[in-house]
Amino acid sequence: MKKKKLILPLVILAIILIVGGVGIFIIKKHTIENIYVEGNIHYTNEQIIDMVMTDPMDYNSLFLSMKYSGKEIRDIPFIEKLDVNVLEPDTIKLMVYEKSLAGYVEYLGRFIYFDKDGIVVESTKVKTLDIPLVSGLKFESVTLYEQLPVENPEVFDKVLDITKLLSKYKLSTDRIYFSENRDMTLYFGGVRVLLGDGSSIDEKITKLQYILPELEGHQGALDMQNYTGADDTITFVTDT
Repeated sequence: MKKKKLILPLVILAIILIVGGVGIFIIKKHTIENIYVEGNIHYTNEQIIDMVMTDPMDYNSLFLSMKYSGKEIRDIPFIEKLDVNVLEPDTIKLMVYEKSLAGYVEYLGRFIYFDKDGIVVESTKVKTLDIPLVSGLKFESVTLYEQLPVENPEVFDKVLDITKLLSKYKLSTDRIYFSENRDMTLYFGGVRVLLGDGSSIDEKITKLQYILPELEGHQGALDMQNYTGADDTITFVTDT
């Protein structure tokens, strides 16, 4: 009887040691050593990692995969969703899907960024590069995650069309201005490009990519309002 009583605790102890040893092995083997981040523009790799790795246990790939299994990270400014993929026991990839930002407006000393539908996604004092300022829009209030309350919401379609075309031809405008009659003007340094009501916009931006390099260092207005892609006249009037 004494031997049986002695054997049982030893068996239990052996099981505990084995399970503990296996647990330690698994923890060490699945400790994350390599983190790859893809798709991020507005946030650095380090910022993305900090958003995901919020707990010491998050540095274990098994725990992290269970934590984010079927779960999307949302409600982060500029990010549509963020997926966590475990590539190897010690290697993960964070795949970032950013929101399609169309532009920003200035309001009460802050930069108000909005997406393709005019939905406000962020209010900050930090300016983001390569996102154009949109001026001339009239509104009296701003609410996060709601559309900017402008008189003519269709203006956001025009902004999106412009930003997509500029991106396509690797052009970066400082500002998109809308006049009271909704005519558009793009600003590139000292050059103002008059586009009119947005008709033939594809043809205008296609032509613009070849004209802008010739105007580098100049100041004035490039009138493309009547350009349709044919042999229409384009004039440049230098500022006096």
